[in-house]
Amino acid sequence: MERVALISGASRGIGAAIAERLSREGWQLSLGMRNPQRPLWADPERVHLAGYDAHAPREEEWVEGARKRFGRIDAVIASAGIVSKNTVIEADDAEMDDLFAINVKAPRRLIKAAWDDLAASGKGRVVVLGSLSGKRVKSRTSGLYSISKYASVALAQAVRHAGFDLGIRATAVCPGLVATDMGLSVTDRPAELLTDPRDIARIVAMLIDLPNEASVAEFTINCQLEESY
Repeated sequence: MERVALISGASRGIGAAIAERLSREGWQLSLGMRNPQRPLWADPERVHLAGYDAHAPREEEWVEGARKRFGRIDAVIASAGIVSKNTVIEADDAEMDDLFAINVKAPRRLIKAAWDDLAASGKGRVVVLGSLSGKRVKSRTSGLYSISKYASVALAQAVRHAGFDLGIRATAVCPGLVATDMGLSVTDRPAELLTDPRDIARIVAMLIDLPNEASVAEFTINCQLEESY
């Protein structure tokens, strides 16, 4: 039976790169997109599109549509996210609430909605796109974002504990600067010196293909040498 993965934030950036990679590796996919548009590489028979906005709690509806289409769910990859460049002093509560809504609460709801399917698989896989900003606070303008990403890394760890006896394995994938629209918006470094999102996709494909006996809790990736974290 072919494996099925749900990917949020699949319309661009890291999520889009992961979707294309998994498709090439034989996965059937359900792609969560704010404005669903079928990628050029996508086989309509193997790729299900779902209208999904992480602001709106409609994860159960998405999961039900994917289950109806494919009959199973083997992996959830929570890639949707937003960034902030305000300091913890400059930001107001609404901005912090928005970061947590997208980077923490929405992934938790999606994983929860697919939980029974992941458990039924016996080798369900969860990847939460964290960040190196969830491992250290690098600058004054990354602090608020870091708070939400520390929480997203903790979410992956909590899921790992909750699902381990069910065969569910969860990993927080934590890249530094990645050559995406979001990554380029927070640095002056040229794109060719940042991590290629296709390399993040290769790592995710490897992680979700590992057996239950090779669980990876966190995977950090960086394009530059920096202090330990």
